[in-house]
Amino acid sequence: MSNETQDLPEGWEKRVSRSTGKAYYLNMYTKDSQWEVPTKPAEPEPASGPANITCRHLLVKHKNSRRPSSWREEKINRTPEEAMALLKRYREQVESGEASFAQLASEVSDCSSAKRGGDLGPFTRGAMQKPFEDAAFALRVGEMSDFVDTDSGYHIILRIA
Repeated sequence: MSNETQDLPEGWEKRVSRSTGKAYYLNMYTKDSQWEVPTKPAEPEPASGPANITCRHLLVKHKNSRRPSSWREEKINRTPEEAMALLKRYREQVESGEASFAQLASEVSDCSSAKRGGDLGPFTRGAMQKPFEDAAFALRVGEMSDFVDTDSGYHIILRIA
């Protein structure tokens, strides 16, 4: 690297194209490149995705859950394996059209959101447990998650907005 690199605005790096031997400049945040020498600091990529989303979820707790009780059961004794088997059956019912997500969540979810068909309302990053947040924000509207394991239990998530 030449001394020129030190003179570049913050966030840029000078590279050399293997195919042409010509110098180009790489934005270290976005990995975008350009041929022109940059004149101002590199801008980080804007946060991708929406600031908040809305999801429904269906929670099945087990005896190792953070709080092994719910509006449905005072003390939950099922094993994690039994909880996962239930969740798989619920997901199959939704996928087959046998039950709607909201209907099923209102009947069997161990979360108090069951009263709203599992609707959690809009939420932002940082509002949910990290595995739940990561899964929820990765979904497209109308898409259902795979099984998500959190301290609360096992979930399936349906992004609705």
